[in-house]
Amino acid sequence: YGKKAYLVLEYLNLRNCGSMMELGRCLAKLHAIPQTNFGWERDNTIGSTLQTNTASDDWVSFLRDHRLRFQCNLAKRNGLKLNGAAELLDRLDDYFINYNPKPSLLHGDLWSGNVAFGQGGEPVIYDPATYRGDREAEFGLAEMFGGFESDFWAAYESEHPLHPGYSVRKLIYRLYHTLNHFNLFRGSYGLSAEKLVDQLLS
Repeated sequence: YGKKAYLVLEYLNLRNCGSMMELGRCLAKLHAIPQTNFGWERDNTIGSTLQTNTASDDWVSFLRDHRLRFQCNLAKRNGLKLNGAAELLDRLDDYFINYNPKPSLLHGDLWSGNVAFGQGGEPVIYDPATYRGDREAEFGLAEMFGGFESDFWAAYESEHPLHPGYSVRKLIYRLYHTLNHFNLFRGSYGLSAEKLVDQLLS
């Protein structure tokens, strides 16, 4: 209370090396735990950007309104035209015709810089932007920046195979993070976002 705030966390003695296979298996098991709905109990942030988490039973509506549209509107205010964004949002259901994702607990901001290992080799993920969403959304940033080796993906899919169409849907999830990076850092992320929209609409 007052003008000062404190955050007390458990200290973890982390190291950079460990089994990416074990990380893949553990993440798949986390994603397989049943959840009630999409969203979260409160809004949070991804980086310093607001992430709205109003609960929903409809993933596509949640993705459209609380992820993509929010970032698109923010990007527009930050000077990015993003031609085709409105059409993409209108057509979003088309990418989920044969895929009805179930809610999974997500880290939400997963990239190699948020992964480490304990002294016993156990994988640790930290600095999350947690919410319940389509598990495929977990990999939008992971694939954007790389660092997840083939044994990670093989282990994940051996536990919890990805659905057909992921190779296209992952571009939607990458777009969310690309827009967020534009809104945070500007630079070439705007051009990358425009290319992703064009690719998805082509």
